[in-house]
Amino acid sequence: MEAKGRCWKFGDNIPTDQIVKADRVLLSIDEMAKHVLENLNPDFPKNVKKGDILVAGKHFGQSSGRAVAPKAIKATGVGAVIVEYASRLFYRNAYEIGLPLLECEGITKGVNDGDILYVNMEEGLVKNETTGQEFHARPIDPFLMRMLEAGGLIAFGPEIDE
Repeated sequence: MEAKGRCWKFGDNIPTDQIVKADRVLLSIDEMAKHVLENLNPDFPKNVKKGDILVAGKHFGQSSGRAVAPKAIKATGVGAVIVEYASRLFYRNAYEIGLPLLECEGITKGVNDGDILYVNMEEGLVKNETTGQEFHARPIDPFLMRMLEAGGLIAFGPEIDE
């Protein structure tokens, strides 16, 4: 599973309430996607393109367990989310809905907003094609990789019993 696109860089300590504001959670997923992270970067929901890469720092998705947050990010079309560290609940929710997510120490120091990034999920490779710098993310458990490739937990469901 691979992705290549523009880097949208965010900082540390982004709670799910900043990913999707409380007054947006009752909208359709497509409408929610039009407001993802808008308070932190109003250009993101307006200009994100399919395949772009969302990069953030430590404690991404912290705070409430708002399960719509990864769904709304996925609805923007991003190809992958690369963070220094994700909250455990956000991490689990991302894989359950088929949102590619890697934890990669040092990523925020090695990329700039607008850089072109290439991501190989199986290898845990993140390459900044703008600078040539490469990063190696924390390996993904093979079970989670199969779930991600299936498109999430529901699509993966029948394989769980095997």
